[in-house]
Order: sequence, then structure tokens, then C-alpha cells
Amino acid sequence: MRLRRIRRAELPSDPVELARFLIGTFLVLEGDEGRVSGRIVETEAYLVGDAAAHSFNGPTKRNRSLFLEHGHAYVYFVYGNWYCMNVSAEAEGIGAGVLLRALEPIEGIELMRRRRRHAKPTLLASGPGCLATAMGIDRRLDGIDLCAPGKFWLGVTKDLGMRMPIGNSTRIGLTKEAHRKLRFYLRGSPSLSGARKLNA
Repeated sequence: MRLRRIRRAELPSDPVELARFLIGTFLVLEGDEGRVSGRIVETEAYLVGDAAAHSFNGPTKRNRSLFLEHGHAYVYFVYGNWYCMNVSAEAEGIGAGVLLRALEPIEGIELMRRRRRHAKPTLLASGPGCLATAMGIDRRLDGIDLCAPGKFWLGVTKDLGMRMPIGNSTRIGLTKEAHRKLRFYLRGSPSLSGARKLNA
């Protein structure tokens, strides 16, 4: 499968539109251990003024990548155990993002298996922490421009405009603004996280 790098002009600069757009696109990391990639099948949008968003209280040393121009990686450590990744989703200086929740592994599956030894093959990158572990994502990748030349990027096939069956549900694991239907997913994917009732 041949991929090309997504151009920033193709990325919506609105978190809800970006969360939908990213379903079916690809995340690629060409690391020291080899190349890994996966099709993005689950996302969550975090908006300006959203109390559940890391950007809610303004820019800090930790979250400053969320305030970069749309298309940059925001990588953070959570619960003392996992890295997670957002894609910045607004104009520079405005904090909003899209959390990548799940991928269908495409390349480097054996490497992903070594990193996620006890996971089922379809669930190697299911859940935001599992996704980062399987892909080898950590804070060294925070702030990287995913549209620029480099080893960490967003990709598409020639079928960029192809329609995909996208579902919509409330976000997962939140205590603030948990009612918002800002989670998007590829219907029928075996790699989704969350309860089955959310993936109908």
C-alpha cells in the first residue's frame, strides 16, 4: 500500500471536523526499531472552552503543543503509565485537539506485538495508551509537525475523499462534559476501544 503525506491544507482546522477527517487516514512512525503504521479508526475531539480538554486553562509547558497550528503532535504521559497522543486542531495560539484512540495495525505488526506482548492481534493499538505503546510514541515526539518531512507523519492513500461508515458516540472515561458526542469511529472495525454498545 502506497501512502503519501497529508498536506496541511487538506486538514480541517476545526476539532470536530478533524476528528471525522482522521478516520481512515494513517499514522506512520519510522523509528530506530523499524517502521510502524496503522489506519486511524477511533478519535475524540476536544474543543475550545471544553472543560475536559488539556487546553482548558490555557497554555503550559506540558500542553503547549496543543496550541500549535493544526497538524502537530501533542504527546503526554498519563496515570504514571501511558503516553497518549493528540493532533492539534485549531489555528496557532488556539488550544484544541483530537485524541487518537485506536488504530488498525498495518506495518510493523511483529514490532507492535513485542511492545504489547499480551494483546490480541486486533487490539494491539486499541485504546489511546495502547496505541502509543504499540507505535513507540513518547514525549520525544511531542510538538512534531505531522505534515512536514520527517519520520513521524499522517498519511493517506489516493482515496482521500472516499466515504467511510463513521459512527458517533459520547467520549470515554471522562468526568467533565462526558455527555458530549465527540467520539468518532470506523463502524465495523475490530480494533475499536470502549464498550460494544458505543460502537454500534
